[in-house]
Amino acid sequence: MSERVLITGGAGGIGAAIAEFARESGYEPVIIDRVGDGIIADLSDPDSTAAALEEALSDGPIHRLVNNVGMIKVARIEDLSFEDFEKHWAVNTRAAVQCMQAVLPGMRERGFGRVVNIASRAVLGKEGRSAYAASKAALMGLTRIWSLELGVDGVTVNTVAPGPIRTPMFEAANPPGAPATRAIIDGIPVQRMGEPEDIANAVDFFLNERTGFVTGQTLYVCGGKTVGAMGI
Repeated sequence: MSERVLITGGAGGIGAAIAEFARESGYEPVIIDRVGDGIIADLSDPDSTAAALEEALSDGPIHRLVNNVGMIKVARIEDLSFEDFEKHWAVNTRAAVQCMQAVLPGMRERGFGRVVNIASRAVLGKEGRSAYAASKAALMGLTRIWSLELGVDGVTVNTVAPGPIRTPMFEAANPPGAPATRAIIDGIPVQRMGEPEDIANAVDFFLNERTGFVTGQTLYVCGGKTVGAMGI
């Protein structure tokens, strides 16, 4: 029986690429999303998330977790509603905590676990991203805390922070052809947009059993954007 890896938001975009890399690496992806062929759930709702996790773990413990699900609604601070703010935290942060708590007993029992949180380069600053950046920055903080708490259990926890990646979510927040979007692409040192496979490749590294001496880290996969011009 192949090792399973739980991937939230794995039905499309970056999540789907992570699932495909997982298959190629010999893992069995267990996907929780609101659409697709996996376990259907509304990850913004704790009860729906709990039911999905119970189903995912009904076949036994899962020792690899990718907290990938995310949402973004662009709004400057004066236009940000508390409803949208809370939903960002529910999807981008609370769901990750709930998934971690669900799989942790099995990881501890085995003395092995791999956890990857998907954050964003936007945590370093981008207009209109108050709720999104705050909720994703929280994931980076959780990565550091969990790595300290769980290292003794053989569990590593790391973050991958994508830069501009060609996905429907990116294009919804950054309309193709808009001057601001063109400026983003022109400011990438490698002179191209990232693809979902670029993120999946980084996640695959952190999920590997051999990557046991790397924990608590954030890897920006951004084409050099974090050391070049800002503004994604």
